[in-house]
Amino acid sequence: MTENFEALWRALPQLVDGVLITLQLTAGGALLAIVVAIGLGLLARFENVLLRGFARVVIELFRGTSLLVQLFFFFFVLPLPPFEIEMPAVFTGILALGLNYGAYGAEVVRGSINSVPAGQWEATTAMSLSRTHRMWRVIFPQAWALMLPSLNNLLIQLLKGTAVVYLITIVDLTAELNKLRVQTDVYFAYGLGLLIYFAIAYLLTLGMNALETRAKHRLGQGGKWRDSITTTPVPDMKGAGQAA
Repeated sequence: MTENFEALWRALPQLVDGVLITLQLTAGGALLAIVVAIGLGLLARFENVLLRGFARVVIELFRGTSLLVQLFFFFFVLPLPPFEIEMPAVFTGILALGLNYGAYGAEVVRGSINSVPAGQWEATTAMSLSRTHRMWRVIFPQAWALMLPSLNNLLIQLLKGTAVVYLITIVDLTAELNKLRVQTDVYFAYGLGLLIYFAIAYLLTLGMNALETRAKHRLGQGGKWRDSITTTPVPDMKGAGQAA
């Protein structure tokens, strides 16, 4: 066991670099995913059949194909003719993660918007709000509170999905753990990996719980921002049917 910790100490700078790359992929992929999710989720509700059809095709394409295959396509196929598009490995990883999980997120966004009570839509019509104001001032804030738990799950899945990017030469946490395994043993290296991924995932969950609590608090549904640090937000259906 002493030899394992000595090897860990020697590999610590590389492990820290791997963690930073994993965090970079997670943050970049999450930012792209939320943009894709909101954009495609809203397009999927348009009355225009072309826009709605485009959104459905993109969503089903990225949901229906493997993340690993998408990653390989972007990294190995796009640089070839006729595309000849070459991208840095980290950017390729962020692009694949963002598009893949953004497609799943688009269904979360669409479903959450559809789950806003009909009375809220009727109230915005009675107030003569424009389509844009209706969505962003009344409907979307309520849908945002509804979609955050599901987006939290997708964020954790995205974090774990970063483990495959080492296959396109990115030296992330998983790649560094594979190197550490050679110097120590399988139990030590991958046990350490489980703990690191769990710690990152738990911190992300706390942050998303805080966002959910804050979103509900802004809607007047109770809860305080600091409550998410010690408790898991409980759905508050009180006021779900209140007029906007």
